Amino acid sequence: MNEYTARANIDHYLDLLKRPDVPTNTRSMLNKRLLEEEDKLGRRREQLEFAESRAAACRDRADRQRRLAESFAPGSADREQAERLLVNFEALAQFVEGFCRQMRHTVNHSPL
Repeated sequence: MNEYTARANIDHYLDLLKRPDVPTNTRSMLNKRLLEEEDKLGRRREQLEFAESRAAACRDRADRQRRLAESFAPGSADREQAERLLVNFEALAQFVEGFCRQMRHTVNHSPL
């Protein structure tokens, strides 16, 4: 049950971090909570697969946002807003990918 709750919390925090209007201090707090929940999952291979699926989703979201931003005219208000959101998506993807790298290292270097 704890794994289910941790996964649900991770998804919730990721959804909150996708929003363009999250203040910096709130973003920092959400990142901290996200790490806490990820740590609760442990380092088993199944949990690594879960984390990697979330990392892939974050990368896909950033790629879609990049294409959207590039579709707007340079200097337009729409492009500026899309680029601000892209920065958030890219930062989130890097954050989640960093956690996956840590999990991969731990899983690959721990005894069964």
